[in-house]
Amino acid sequence: MKKFRIFVINPGSTSTKLALFEDETCLVETCVNHYSEELLKFKKINDQLSFRMRDIHDLIEKEHIDLNGLDAVVGRGGGACPMESGTYVVDEKLIEDTKAARSGLHHPSNLGVQMARLVHDRYGGEMFTVNPPVVDELSDLARVTGLDGVYRKAKMHVLNLKEMAIRHAKSIGRKYEDCNFIVCHIDGGISVTAHEHGRIVDANDASGGEGPMTPTRIGTLALTDAIDYCRGKNLDDVYRTCIEAGGFVSLLGTSDSDKVHERIEEGDTKAARTWNAMIYQIEKYIGAMAAVLQGNVDGILLGGRLLRFPEVEEEIRRTCGWIAPVTAYEGEFEQEALAFGALRVLRGEEKAKHYTGIPVWDGFGD
Repeated sequence: MKKFRIFVINPGSTSTKLALFEDETCLVETCVNHYSEELLKFKKINDQLSFRMRDIHDLIEKEHIDLNGLDAVVGRGGGACPMESGTYVVDEKLIEDTKAARSGLHHPSNLGVQMARLVHDRYGGEMFTVNPPVVDELSDLARVTGLDGVYRKAKMHVLNLKEMAIRHAKSIGRKYEDCNFIVCHIDGGISVTAHEHGRIVDANDASGGEGPMTPTRIGTLALTDAIDYCRGKNLDDVYRTCIEAGGFVSLLGTSDSDKVHERIEEGDTKAARTWNAMIYQIEKYIGAMAAVLQGNVDGILLGGRLLRFPEVEEEIRRTCGWIAPVTAYEGEFEQEALAFGALRVLRGEEKAKHYTGIPVWDGFGD
């Protein structure tokens, strides 16, 4: 049986993760760190492309990573139009709409499909992206707000959330499409999502700052409080506060969870209160998603790097374990999710989808 070689490119805020797979086996996994003082020189995220690619090619040569004979290169998806879940062929339309951030998502993940094309141009292979952060499977009721013409958006850690759910379903001898899960990604950003028979039917808008407070985001608060806070302030500065300088940064002066934890151990009551409030807010959103699923929950799944602190899982298990069994998957599976999505297509187990440029949902029409 033919073995497939797949190269994965996963750009993040201050790094680009790379991995080379042969079928399900990861042959090489490495990371290029990009220092914030260097990235701040670029006015727009797209302007970072050549800079990041130079660092990537330098690392490939330094570590003697052989990319000849690639079957596929997979770039992390970004802010194109909202779309269905799945593995997509990367074409010019998808690249251009991602560069333009048509969904309004401005994040370094927008560089993933652009990088995939440049690697493809040098080494060949098919081009794919898998479950970008703008996958939209929300139910109609989950979209509605109390302001006419303003609808809730689906922007979350889809790649890791779906992979956790798929893996867990397999571990209990079932298919993802046959299960109901509450799945949480708990890291610098926090997503709490309801998965009903293979679809994410509700979620907090993690990219937009909705939901629990995080190390960098303020989370949900009363609109009147937000308006009062904004009075007399520059709105660009307020925007940055909401998604980059809120949460731990605003309350404790740092987004470094290790430093916050050290302060807790030293008896800092404000640090302890802030940390516990974040967990409390996650638990509230888990309860909300249990209501979305009408109590029919096969499991609560936790992932993300903040699970390296045991009390996160322990407290959620204590508070929410009555809803369904709680299972933790420390870290993330983004590299595997990208590679395995491409592998299913290469093996003929799944058909690749083609991006249309038409949002999967664009209003109720009434």
